Amino acid sequence: MSINQAWQEMDATGQAELVASGEASPSELVEAAIGAVEALNPEINAVIHRTYESARAQAASPQLPDGPFKGVPFVLKDLGAGFAGEPMHLGMQVLKDADFRLPLDTYLAERFRAAGLISIGKTNVPEMGILPTTEPRAYGATKNPWDHTRTPGGSSGGSAAAVACGMVAIAHANDGGGSIRIPASNNGLVGLKTTRARTSEGPFIGDNMAGMTTELVLSKSVRDTATILDAVHGPAPGDPYVAPAPTRPYAAELDDESSGLGFALWSDPAIEVTVDPQCVAAAEATAALLEGLGHHRVEGSPLGAIGLGDEIDLRDSFLTRWAAGQAAALGQFGVLVGRELTADDVEPLTWALAEIGRARDSGRLLADIALHHGLTRMVAAWFGAGNDLLITPTMAEIAPKLGSFDDSGGDPMAAFERALPCGAFTALWNVTGNPAISLPLAVSEEGVPIGVQIIAAYGREDLLLRVAAQLERSAGWRLPPPSSG
Repeated sequence: MSINQAWQEMDATGQAELVASGEASPSELVEAAIGAVEALNPEINAVIHRTYESARAQAASPQLPDGPFKGVPFVLKDLGAGFAGEPMHLGMQVLKDADFRLPLDTYLAERFRAAGLISIGKTNVPEMGILPTTEPRAYGATKNPWDHTRTPGGSSGGSAAAVACGMVAIAHANDGGGSIRIPASNNGLVGLKTTRARTSEGPFIGDNMAGMTTELVLSKSVRDTATILDAVHGPAPGDPYVAPAPTRPYAAELDDESSGLGFALWSDPAIEVTVDPQCVAAAEATAALLEGLGHHRVEGSPLGAIGLGDEIDLRDSFLTRWAAGQAAALGQFGVLVGRELTADDVEPLTWALAEIGRARDSGRLLADIALHHGLTRMVAAWFGAGNDLLITPTMAEIAPKLGSFDDSGGDPMAAFERALPCGAFTALWNVTGNPAISLPLAVSEEGVPIGVQIIAAYGREDLLLRVAAQLERSAGWRLPPPSSG
């Protein structure tokens, strides 16, 4: 077996072990990753910026950091974390035309580098990370490696596709309404949305959309996710607030066989959408697996206890915060390019959301944030009452077809409405700040992966990773990379 073939089947920890044992050098792994990108990317369109020369220089350097992923190739999402001097376009034609580049390393990018990861490029995203698909007009559509007619999801769709087809074993991702977990579900990957403020978004961002977004990775294995979280979590100078520190390293949870956790199963989302029976069946099968591992099912759910209904319009209150974020961002990007942006500079949905954000006044924004804070306390009370975990489908549907989110018609917001089944089970936990993980526990009749989501109390990534590792051992989900042809 060639090193490239072996590499494509390994997780990032396995690749790091090759380097540590001397079986492969960082330069060999980087060249294998570059070769995979050059072979697969023309069809998949996951990587939009190549940083090969800096990657080669890092791989050959005697100063390569001796972190847990020393010498492992990696890609950064073109939104969020990044290195000084490299492009950051956020799927926007206006920033692409301006050739905008970051002036400084972000704190998270520095921590990725200190962990030994070597970035070989940056991945495709929908414009401003808005949609759960990756089809920006600036860079074109990214295809799902399992079925090229389907979306890999979004907004971390380029990163997910790069990992799923074997370009790299781990990739940067972030999540503001499901943007780690949705691509994880669509591509058969592990995707952890951490507790709010678990990882720093500085120095450019302190509190994004009032704490809606988090940063981490998409990976092939639970051990990769736990190990990178150990390497990058924690506050940085100027962060407005921080998540509670873990009591022990997250990697210590991987071999913990303890049982007795109480979990609820919830397959009726807080917004009105039709849920695909295959997604429900995957969650139900996971509940059965957990019972077989010694955990026990409890009745009810946080949402059932709260009684979401006419009193709490989760969809519309989420829209307030999401639209305010787009309005604020467009103003900031106007400063970057030296002029006020107009509707001609962005996609129709982006402009429609920004207009909603401008129309809803500051009082409404604060009122909807306060409503979400109240909801957060109610969810916390449910977990505090002795309930450990909540199991849901990650998505209400199987990976949609490319082209499903067209915003070019008379009402661009139709694309936002079309996105609701993708985020029906994920967005709530961005609102509350709870950690949530998507695991690749099923495959659909159509032959594409289905994710199952597990949610824990605020700050309890330890429980998620412990149970995820148990499920990984029990279910044996590790699949070979899908065909790229």
